[in-house]
Amino acid sequence: MSPATTLTRDSRLAIGPLRLDVPVILAPMAGITNTAYRRLCREYGAGHGADKMLYVSEMITSRALVERTPESLRLITHHESETPRSIQLYGTDPKTMAEAVTMLVAEDRADHIDMNFGCPVPKVTRKGGGAALPWKTDLFRAIVEAAVGAAGSIPVTVKMRKGIDDDHLTYLEAARAAEGAGVAAVALHARTAAKFYSGHADWAAIATLKETITSIPVLGNGDIWSADDALRMVEETGCDGVVVGRGCLGRPWLFGDLAAAFRARYGEISEAEALEARAHPPLGVVATALRRHTELLVDFFDGEERACRDVRKHVGWYFKGYPVGHEVRAALAMVTSLAEMDDLLATLDPTIEYPGVDAEGPRGRAGTPKRPALPNNWLESRTLDQPGRAELAGAELEHSGG
Repeated sequence: MSPATTLTRDSRLAIGPLRLDVPVILAPMAGITNTAYRRLCREYGAGHGADKMLYVSEMITSRALVERTPESLRLITHHESETPRSIQLYGTDPKTMAEAVTMLVAEDRADHIDMNFGCPVPKVTRKGGGAALPWKTDLFRAIVEAAVGAAGSIPVTVKMRKGIDDDHLTYLEAARAAEGAGVAAVALHARTAAKFYSGHADWAAIATLKETITSIPVLGNGDIWSADDALRMVEETGCDGVVVGRGCLGRPWLFGDLAAAFRARYGEISEAEALEARAHPPLGVVATALRRHTELLVDFFDGEERACRDVRKHVGWYFKGYPVGHEVRAALAMVTSLAEMDDLLATLDPTIEYPGVDAEGPRGRAGTPKRPALPNNWLESRTLDQPGRAELAGAELEHSGG
C-alpha cells in the first residue's frame, strides 16, 4: 500500500468530529436503507469491532422536509440504537436546503448530513437535478455553501458521480467547490449518469479525485461486492474510505466481513482471524436474516402486511445462488404475515452450505447506458439562467441513487 493509504490504529476515517471504527459507509438507496435495513446491517457489523460506521438513510428531499410531510418525518426518525445518525438530503434550491438543514440541527435529528448530487434517474436529471446539477457550477456551490452554513458543527458530505457523460465531466470541479465550501468529505460513484449502473466503475477517477482533493477525505463508491473489493479499492486509488451500495443487498453480513478485513489492515487482528470471520452462511442463516429483516420492517411500518410487501424485493437477493425452488421464492413474495413466512422457511434445509461464487458478485439492477435526459439547452452554459430555474422547480421527486 502507498504511504497515503497505510492504515494504523490512529488513522481512523474522520468525518468532521466523527471517527469511524472502520472506513465504511452504507450508501443511501431508495426503498432499501430505511431504519429496518440499517439496523440489520448494524447488527451484522457489530461484534466484529465495527460498532461505529455510517449507515445513511434513504434520500429525503429538502422541500418535503421543510413542508414536514408525514413520510419525510417518518424517514428521518432513527431508532434509539442508531448512532451516529446519518441523513441524506436532496435539493435544488439553496434557500430550501438551508431551511431543511436548519430544521435537522435545531431538532437534533442528525449527526451527519450527506447531500445527493449523483442521482441518474431520468425524472430527476430531466429537471436539472441529481447528477445533472453540478454542471451548473454556481447553483452547485450555492447549495453546498447553504447546507454547510446551516449545519454548524454537524459534518456535511457530498456524494456525486463523475458527470453527465464522458464529454461532460463535473466531479473534479465540483469536489474543489465542495472542499472550498467546507464539507467534511466527498464521495464519488465512479460512473457517469449516462452509465447508470452498467459496466464497470472507473476506479481511476477515484484515484484522480484523491490526488486533487487533499484537505478532506475522499470516499470511493462503485463495484464493491466483497471485502476484498473494498481493500483493493483503497489500495488502487488511495481513497480514505469506501461507500457500499448494491453489494450488500441480501448480504447484511458484508459489514462484518468489511470490519474484519479492515481491522486486519489496522493490525488489530491477524489475517487468519479476518478470513475466519468472513461469512459463508448456510441456508438456515440466510433464512434467519430474512426473517429478522422482516421483523424490523414490521416495527418500521407498524404492521405485518406492509412489511411483508416491502421485503419481497429482497427475497431474490438473499437466496442468490442457493438451491431454493421457484415455487418457494414465489410464495415468499406473496406472504402477508410472519406466520406464513415461518411456514415457508421451515420447508428449507438449513444445513445446505454456502454456494460460493454463485452467491457472490454483482446484484441489483444495472440498467444500460443511455443518453441522460436533461432540460432544454442545459449543456450550453455552466451557469443557471432563468428558464433553467423554472425547470428545477419540478426536480425534487422521491427518487434516489448515485
